[in-house]
Amino acid sequence: MYRTIVAPEILREHLEDPRWVVVDCRHSLQDFTVGRKAYEAGHIPGAFFADVERDLAGERTGSNGRHPLPDPQDFADFLRSFSVTDESQIVAYDEGADMFAARLWFLCRWIGHEAVAVLDGGIAAWRALGYPVETRHPVEARGNDGRLTVRLNPEMLVDVNGVLANLESPAMQVLDARAADRFRGETEPIDPVAGHIPGARNHWFKENFDERGRLKPSQELREAYAAYGEPAHIVHQCGSGISSAVNALAMEHAGLRGSRLYAGSWSEWCADPSRPVETGG
Repeated sequence: MYRTIVAPEILREHLEDPRWVVVDCRHSLQDFTVGRKAYEAGHIPGAFFADVERDLAGERTGSNGRHPLPDPQDFADFLRSFSVTDESQIVAYDEGADMFAARLWFLCRWIGHEAVAVLDGGIAAWRALGYPVETRHPVEARGNDGRLTVRLNPEMLVDVNGVLANLESPAMQVLDARAADRFRGETEPIDPVAGHIPGARNHWFKENFDERGRLKPSQELREAYAAYGEPAHIVHQCGSGISSAVNALAMEHAGLRGSRLYAGSWSEWCADPSRPVETGG
């Protein structure tokens, strides 16, 4: 069972294994059509496609963030359409050194499916090894026999009220995965308010990758995250709950278990002007 990352070489060995399900999560927050176009142009053989805006996010109300969590049963049904069962090993990928495969990884773990991993280096690493891609679509399952069991893990999450109530508590350290200039409030290209949650610290999700786009070694990640305190105190946050999943993945891969995620993130936080905002840092 692979629970954090899987090397392209390992995936190549299991492409014909029906227990392995590969999901293409490529996406762009600037152009929502990019992922589907990239998938149609060429994807890992047998891979299904996940639309980040539709399949990996729930209904938006205008106050619950740009990428609220999907309904857990709806998300399970989405996985079942790919013939995912309790015995399946899921492998998610994106372009590499990106955030979208980690979103699917987090959602799978949230509904209780542990056998899920991100392809280390994404499709860029796959192509660099000369491995094949195809344009043919795999056949989705027509039935829904419920063989994927939902065992929801609410303890993986902190909601907006939990964050607000613990801003001054030493038992919570918010860790913001956005780029440093967005964290400091110097620029804000997506959300209507610039800045960050008071007391948050900044760990850009890109810092988890090496120059090849692979996740850094476990020991290096452990040393980096040690600066933020006990894993159980850390609450991951970003713009809308997607790139923060990369920090959660990196900590899990480093053996630092017990951190949580604030799914609404900055886009939910700043939707209410009564919530405090900091800049600088």
